[in-house]
Amino acid sequence: MAWEVLSIIGTIAFAISGAIVAMEEEYDLFGVYLLGIVTAFGGGAIRNILIGLPVSTLWSQEMMFQIAIAAITIFFLVPHQLIKHWHRWGNLTDAIGLSAFAIQGAMYAVSLELPVSAVIVAAILTGSGGGIVRDLLAGRKPIVLREEIYAVWAAGAGLVIGLELVPGDVFLYVLFVVITTLRVLSYMRNWKLPVRKLTMINTKQKAHR
Repeated sequence: MAWEVLSIIGTIAFAISGAIVAMEEEYDLFGVYLLGIVTAFGGGAIRNILIGLPVSTLWSQEMMFQIAIAAITIFFLVPHQLIKHWHRWGNLTDAIGLSAFAIQGAMYAVSLELPVSAVIVAAILTGSGGGIVRDLLAGRKPIVLREEIYAVWAAGAGLVIGLELVPGDVFLYVLFVVITTLRVLSYMRNWKLPVRKLTMINTKQKAHR
């Protein structure tokens, strides 16, 4: 049951997240649908490629495609005054999608009896893959590559599931809430990973020296 519930939650959340980004970039209706669909299913496609499953397995998820299209349509028709704080909505839906798909990806890898390391990778790619594709198509720097904590939470979910520390569906839902909350806190409180910057010295500066 948790598998289906998390799939639906993640699909809706990432479909809306992609639609929000498309609307921020002033894409037309087709662009809104395209970016929403790509965001919702991009992570699963990347995961399937890396763990050896055919990408065509995505086409069997007809119900999920219908759910994604319905979510995008409803959100597109919502009056602007009701979503005036679109930036917050975008961050929240992205956090929900990250958490739901990270857990789902980890569960998928466990079902294939893959090692813990592969479970963690599957969680990261499934949770953040759609967002990466979304940001690249929108001409943005992917969130996962910024110093802001993002994929670390997906990796944590993968580690917990890979070590079989969640004995049942209830614990999976608790993990979903925890990962979502941590992601929300990380952007609200500006939690960041350590950064080391290299300053490039151009030839003119070298010449003066």
